[in-house]
Amino acid sequence: MITPAAAAIDLNADLGEGFGRWTLTDDEALLSVVTSANVACGFHAGDPSIMRRVCGIAAERGVRIGAQVSYRDLAGFGRRSMDVPPRELADEVAYQIGALEVFARAAGSRVSYVKPHGALYNRTVHDAGQAGAVVAGVRLAAGERGLPVLGLPGSLLLTAAAEAGFEPVAEAFADRAYTPGGTLVPRAEPGAVLHDPDAVVARAVSLAAEGAVRASDGSRIPVTARSLCVHGDTPGAALLAGRVREALLGAGVRVEAFT
Repeated sequence: MITPAAAAIDLNADLGEGFGRWTLTDDEALLSVVTSANVACGFHAGDPSIMRRVCGIAAERGVRIGAQVSYRDLAGFGRRSMDVPPRELADEVAYQIGALEVFARAAGSRVSYVKPHGALYNRTVHDAGQAGAVVAGVRLAAGERGLPVLGLPGSLLLTAAAEAGFEPVAEAFADRAYTPGGTLVPRAEPGAVLHDPDAVVARAVSLAAEGAVRASDGSRIPVTARSLCVHGDTPGAALLAGRVREALLGAGVRVEAFT
């Protein structure tokens, strides 16, 4: 558990989630607040021009660039679970990381970590085959040195990353509801996403400073994490992320990238 006296946490958000003329995330504003940017790599959102622009701003501001890899699901925003053969999924994960690395390097930076998106993120919590495929994709793109992998505490994804010799990074969510078992409440269920800014801010401080959160049944469960996510597609996300950062600093929690 993180203690207030020595608390430090990374603040991340999903960015670049547009396509062509369609925009969703306020990338410019969020990149003034977060310490790590999960950049959509084209499979659930994002396109080459958006990826290049976000990487350029992130590099200018010293924000770490992460590849947010997904199932190939533009129509469903990567939130539909798919049965993708492990080898094919590994290839697709590597493809996405490689594409983002081109733009990160062009901006004078590098891809610093990998985080699955949406349905793939949730699937790798309990599906060893899909978790292993994501890690295999990381190895294919980055070689034996690998890259840090963000995932839910206790997930099979983090186990697979650690077994491969890659750094597993536990992540918590300020704006999502938790089950008593420590997983995220499915988005299809009522109350899965927190919309009250005060509740999101309070949850962020509790997660970072106390390493605990109230589950959907009211019980208090431990959630130890090195990175805290505020979803970029939430209305007013930049203002909310700013409030979260101010509250963390006010509670004595350092906000800094984990890499």
